[in-house]
Parts: sequence; C-alpha cells; structure tokens
Amino acid sequence: MLVATGLAVTALVLAPLAAPGYVLSYDMVFVPHQPWRAELVLPGDSLPRAVPLDALVSLASLAVPGWLLQRVVLGAVLLLAAVGAGRLVPARHPATRAVAAVGYTWTPYLAERLLIGHWGLLLAYAALPWLVAAATAVREQRPAALPRLLLAAAPAAVTPTGGLIALVTVAVLVPGRGRVRTSIAAVGGMALLNLPWLLAAGVTSADARTDPDGVAAFSARAENWSGVLGALAGTGGIWNAQTTPGSRSSPLVPVATVLLLASAAYGFRALRGRWPARMADRLVGLAAAGLVAALLGVLPGAVAVLRWAVASVPGAGVFRDGQKFLMPYALLLVVAAALGAERLAARVAARGAASGVRAVLAAALLLPVAVMPDLAFGAAGRLWPVRYPADWDAVARRLAGQRGEVLSLPFGAYRAYPWNGGRTVLDPLPRYVDANVLVDDTLWVGSTEVAGENRRAAEVGRLLAVGAPVSATGVRWVVVQATAGGRPVAPAALSGLREVYAGPELTLYENPAAR
Repeated sequence: MLVATGLAVTALVLAPLAAPGYVLSYDMVFVPHQPWRAELVLPGDSLPRAVPLDALVSLASLAVPGWLLQRVVLGAVLLLAAVGAGRLVPARHPATRAVAAVGYTWTPYLAERLLIGHWGLLLAYAALPWLVAAATAVREQRPAALPRLLLAAAPAAVTPTGGLIALVTVAVLVPGRGRVRTSIAAVGGMALLNLPWLLAAGVTSADARTDPDGVAAFSARAENWSGVLGALAGTGGIWNAQTTPGSRSSPLVPVATVLLLASAAYGFRALRGRWPARMADRLVGLAAAGLVAALLGVLPGAVAVLRWAVASVPGAGVFRDGQKFLMPYALLLVVAAALGAERLAARVAARGAASGVRAVLAAALLLPVAVMPDLAFGAAGRLWPVRYPADWDAVARRLAGQRGEVLSLPFGAYRAYPWNGGRTVLDPLPRYVDANVLVDDTLWVGSTEVAGENRRAAEVGRLLAVGAPVSATGVRWVVVQATAGGRPVAPAALSGLREVYAGPELTLYENPAAR
C-alpha cells in the first residue's frame, strides 16, 4: 500500500514528463550529455554550490541520456520521500502511513523547491526520513546500522546544504550514553561525505564572502494574510514569488495550516511514546533550529547579524536562503500530524462510528492535495518538457575539443527562451558544451542586485559595461543566444569577431585576437 501510494503521487505530480524533452525551470537544467570537466569537482572561479552534484550528473551521463536521468532523479525524489515518511511514522493503522506519505510529498516546501529547480536539495529532503530511521537504528545498536546510516545520508550530501543538514541531523540524533565510538564513527562518516565540497571550497579563487544585500533578497516571504511566520509554519515561504504555487495565496491556506498544526500537536504525544527515548524531542530541536534559520533574514535583530556574517565570514552565505533549512520541521510536522489523525480516528472508533474512522483518515490524506491542487500535473503544467533547438547541438559540435574560454551573451545568469515558453532557466550552455563557459553570476531579485563571487566574470562585466568590444575581454569564443525579452547585444560589441556559425537561436563567433 505504501509503495503504491508513493507511485500514485509520483505519477500525479510528474505526469507531464511522459512527454519527450527536458524540463527547464530556474536552476533545474538537464542536457542530452553533460561533458566531464575537472572544474566540476574543483571549480576554480566559483563557489562549490553544485559540488559534487554536477560531477555525478556528468558521470551518470556516460551511461544514460539526460532526459532519462532527469526522470529517474525526480521520480526517485517523490517516491523515496513518500515511502520514507510512511515507513518512519510509528503507526498502528496502515492508512496512517499513507497519510504521512502523501503529506510529506505534497508540502509547499517540495513544490516550491521543485519549481525553482533545486532537485539536488530535494534529494536531501527525500533522504531525511530514511536518515532519521537509520539514526534510530544506530542508537538501538542494530546490526549494520552504521552502513545504513551512511547509505541514507549519501543522497543528501550531493549539495553543500543537504550535506550540512544531514551532518547536523546525525550529530543531534545519534549520540548518547555508551555510544561514544559509534557517535564518532557516524559523525566522521558524515564529514567524509561532505569532503568533496569542503575541499572545493578550500581551493577556489572565488570570494567565499557574499553580498550582504542577498540577505533581504533571499529571505523568507509572506504568501497570504498570515505573513512570513504563517508561510513558514506551513513549510512554504520561499524567497521567489514566481516559484510559489498560486494556491498558496488563498485566504483558506492559513486555516489549513492551523488544522495541520493542531493535528501535529495532538499526535506528538503518540510520537514521543512510540519512538525510542528522546528521539522525538531531539527531532523537535532540529525542527526548531530549522525554523530559526528560516527566520534569520526577517527578524530585525538577526538581519544585521546575518548581513555582517555573510559579508565577513567565508561560507556564511549558505544561510541567506534560510527557508531551505525547514526540512526537519516539515518531516516532524507531517509525521506528528499523521499520528494526530490516527489518534482522532481511534477516538471516533471508540464511540462505535466505523464510517467516521474512514472519514477522518481520508480527510487527513486529501487535505494537502485539496489545499494545494496546483502541484498536480507538473505544477499545473509549469514543469513541461521541451526540446533543445538544433542550434545547440551544432554549436556544441564546433566547440568540442577547442581551447579557450567561451563567453555567453547576453551577459547574465538566467535566460528566458521562446522555445521554453518564456520560463526562466539558468543558462544551459555551461552544461551543454565541452568548454569553459563564462557567465555573469550576478543575480537580480526584483530590483535588488546581488553581486556574484567570480572575479573573472566581474572583470568581463566591467569591460562590457563601459562599452568595450568583446574582443578586448580575452575570450576566444562568443555565443550569442536569442532570448525572450533579453537585452540585445549591440553590434559594436561584436566588432572584430569572426562568425563561425549562425542559426535562429545561437550564433557562434571566434575572437582571432585570442588564438
């Protein structure tokens, strides 16, 4: 029943992916074959936000095409999240597990992170219930518990944020009396899983301190009349309004959030009693820490501290988007709420109303879907696959085996292509071609400019801003992309370049001065 529930939810959410092509949405970029480069493991000019994720994708691309890899990964996120949450809840009724499975896969957190393309972070979200279960097994000294713990944590460690959440989860849940060696081994294993991005952070030339203006830009936001706190209490509140399901603005959403919180409060006693000693309390501590991290960008006193930290402390920029740390809170909320529904159903059964039991559990099962129906069918069609135009393969073939930097124009991090329905997506060129592609890592959130960390990109940006021709930047290749609503590239900027390929979507130039 639990696997069937997970498969049903997965099919309902990812139905559009039955069509051919690639879903391109904000940071979710898959290409037919992502070439392997050393920069994927040790990026020299940028922070390791996608280490080791991009390297793993490139390795997987050796075996399977990108379109299939995307479907496998997204399907795994939803199915593992559903089955993991259902298995974790200490239920006495099979339907309670289904309530937890649907609840955990139908959260605003998952919907918003899916729309913004943070599929690597969602691997950590899907792994978290398995990680909590494995930590419980370690505490109870079950056979092979430690290898299971590391296996459960591995998907989380493909991104720095996921790795940090997994590390803290293990450090909080595993330690106890008489388990010093086991605790050291568990935390040490988690540190090893985080080693790839830690090493990359140590060798990059990018400035690990970040623009303090990013604190306000990436802070949690209100989605309806309940404000920021109400949005976070319902596991929503992502900084990007464009990646929030429209249903989150409904005036009834806070009412559903209150019902969910009440059910969780009612079920927490059962959770505490059925789990091993203090496990529920420790998960509460993790959830509270996640809520505090999410609020850092909006609390008056905390904002100033966070602005100072991101500008002064290398690596502190990971806390700008604090809403992503709601993961443990979302898990606790769903598991406790499922038990709350079970307790309520048991009280109804005690009064002899058998039909009422089914009604209570059915209502708990369907409440998340009813409140946020626009997660279904690829977020109401927003996650629809498209095909790359033929120009992309043509340019990739011409750049294969060539030396020199490739400059992507218009100079910006994100694109809006007509062939992608005008949807915003991170420039796919760095992943599509086998070359070192230079893009602007400056981010615009509304009217707020958040400076990037790539010094080479900043240097090129300054030259282009004063009207210097592209040939003066020292790049060997230039790719001009046709985008929807983008700033056109001035012909004068391309003076001195030799046209190598011209198509309706991409034009490739060579800079003779950089040979």
